Amino acid sequence: MRVLQRRSGVATHPEATDRRVRFDFEIDFTNGGGIQGQDFRLDIDSDDISDRELAEHIVRDLRLLMVGEVRILNKEILRERHKRSARADPRGEGADGRARIDLSHPIADGTETYPGLPTPTIGEVLTREQSRDRYAPGTEFQIGSITLCGNTGTYVDSPFHRYADGTDLAALPLDGLADLDAVRIDVTGSTGRAITRAHLLPYDVTDRAVLLHTGWARHWGTGHYADGTHPFLTGGAADHLVDQRARLVGIDALNIDDTSDGQRPVHTALLGAGIPVCEHLTNLERLPVEGFRFSAVPAPIRGMGTFPVRAYAVLG
Repeated sequence: MRVLQRRSGVATHPEATDRRVRFDFEIDFTNGGGIQGQDFRLDIDSDDISDRELAEHIVRDLRLLMVGEVRILNKEILRERHKRSARADPRGEGADGRARIDLSHPIADGTETYPGLPTPTIGEVLTREQSRDRYAPGTEFQIGSITLCGNTGTYVDSPFHRYADGTDLAALPLDGLADLDAVRIDVTGSTGRAITRAHLLPYDVTDRAVLLHTGWARHWGTGHYADGTHPFLTGGAADHLVDQRARLVGIDALNIDDTSDGQRPVHTALLGAGIPVCEHLTNLERLPVEGFRFSAVPAPIRGMGTFPVRAYAVLG
């Protein structure tokens, strides 16, 4: 007998009105044997679902053959956001009726992104007061200046970040950074830190920007954000994204790699395959799973591998 276990974390969105059903099941096969599942969760569109409908969902989703009796046990309806088809937050709708969601952390003077790296210094080259002597009465300008590390705020890594002969920021093609078909992979509530290949398998990632939604962005600006306990992608999962030809991979956490592993297998695999990495995203909970476009374009700076971006999504 095979025993399956699936434990999905409870979403914490304060306005969640979706419904999910949690249940156990037992399935007998007509040619012998059976399987059991404990604490399964399934998105539903109404306030209830019958045992018969649940049984049909399980058989279809698991593609089971030779199914005999299906028993549904301990069924409970929960108020949680859907994992597979979560609705987008409509705020930010533009004149064309399509919502635009900002996915970047603002950068301010002294913003700390990664411990040990210098924080930005923002100043002025020309103040408004100084400019009044240069222009006609009533006309004034401000020219600002910023000194910052490339790894500041929400940023994109190009292959040059990892490889001396890799493509730098100026040479990154725009069609790999802008207006990409995208998918949000929701791993919020996971009991472990590692995002494995198994987490990615239910999703079509080919020719898409793959955004890993861990929920870690809620710790931005706190000591917990960079204390070494952040979620990360495994090397095996990165290899899967390379094999499936993902276009870009992003995460809403400190690093896409486990920062305790100095080999950085995920950066090595993705950037080695020419797949840009976008780290320190935010607001991913406002996106649907599919049906949106993603953009994260850095300045075209020669000889640099990493630079901040204004990452955003367009819905519809």
